[in-house]
Amino acid sequence: MLEIIVLIFITKGIGKLALQKGLSPRTWKIYTIAGWFAAEIIGLGVGFFLLNSRDLLALSLLGWIFAIGGFLIVRSALQNKPDEMPDDDINRIGVDDLKP
Repeated sequence: MLEIIVLIFITKGIGKLALQKGLSPRTWKIYTIAGWFAAEIIGLGVGFFLLNSRDLLALSLLGWIFAIGGFLIVRSALQNKPDEMPDDDINRIGVDDLKP
């Protein structure tokens, strides 16, 4: 249950960042949720198969750590996108406009 609450707040933040970048917030929220659950499943698989752990508490903690890593990967990809440039007059000046 706590995971769902955390995921709601995280997706709200990703949506605001996507709007700042001029991108679709819905798409990036879906990427965040998919990245979260995919990384969590990978973390559970790593704990279960590679570490041979049968402790459910340790597996869930490892899944949470991987899930946060999945969120950080999506956020990093979004932060590397350029910010939306406002339509200023300076951006619309062409070479022909500079001639007398």
